[in-house]
Amino acid sequence: MVLFKEEGIYFPAADLYIDPWKPVQRAVITHGHSDHARPGMGSYLCHPLTKEILRYRLGPDIQVQTLDYNVPLVINGATISFHPAGHIIGSAQVRLEYKGEVWVITGDYKLNNDLVSTPYEPVQCHSFLTESTFGLPVYQFQPCATIYEEINHWCAANARQGLNSVLIGYALGKSQNILANLDPELGVPLLHGAVFNMNEALAGSGICFPGEWLTPETPKERLKNAVIIAPQSVLGSPWLRKLQPYRIAVCSGWMALRGPRRRLSVDKGFALSDHCDFEQLNTAIKATGAENVYVTHGYQAVYSKWLCEAYGLRAVELKTQFDSIEETLAADSTNPTA
Repeated sequence: MVLFKEEGIYFPAADLYIDPWKPVQRAVITHGHSDHARPGMGSYLCHPLTKEILRYRLGPDIQVQTLDYNVPLVINGATISFHPAGHIIGSAQVRLEYKGEVWVITGDYKLNNDLVSTPYEPVQCHSFLTESTFGLPVYQFQPCATIYEEINHWCAANARQGLNSVLIGYALGKSQNILANLDPELGVPLLHGAVFNMNEALAGSGICFPGEWLTPETPKERLKNAVIIAPQSVLGSPWLRKLQPYRIAVCSGWMALRGPRRRLSVDKGFALSDHCDFEQLNTAIKATGAENVYVTHGYQAVYSKWLCEAYGLRAVELKTQFDSIEETLAADSTNPTA
């Protein structure tokens, strides 16, 4: 029912691709991260909250159609619907049905409620395509609310010592989760341009987050005991120098292990992830009732073998061009040769 082609994941009954990595006429997009939403498609179908993200990233003139969660769209006798993935704002699993057979393509997802995204909902299916970014037992994440509390305590302690707090997170997803759960007593946060611009795009969908754009004109007195949100690209850059004195923390699932934090040379790591940990993956897959599981980007070989042995599922490794982009830099840090 679903084919894995050079252009991407193809659903021939409706003649469309899910998160294609090469230009095609019709693309269904699970969420707005750039490894899933690429330029050059004839048209895009996405959740309404992803629309302005796509226009910001891919251009205002792209052709975009939206579909809300749990609303079926019938094309040539095939049914397509979106279901919450809990990954970032507007993220969706794609349910495909044709002649009684059901597939679910997850994109990226998590079960841990980040208090910002629409929480993940399990969808019954025959075949399930899952990511496996953190598909090893060593990855076990705390609830997001617990991590937000730790972040607020860390920032408050820094302020008491006269230090700025720099929080590193991907501009789409992680940054908004931090901003929405930052203690207002810490003051109005300052934002790197990439985060500010993404917030502006989300404001076009009616979702607003606190923060001021940190520019060369920002008064120096604002850079005292401040909280600054920035993307991973600033690590090791001159941009950080004007923020001194500061402590810096990376927010990423890879921070669950000590090694990556040491290699990044930061003061603190918060294991805040937009992906499932090992137990979340197991829980999600069992809840679908799927007999066939396709495991992609991450620990796909190890995790698909685990699913076969532990649960007796028909699980296979699937090579794709998705790369869990919001975790990429930290992932590279786990590889001493990268």
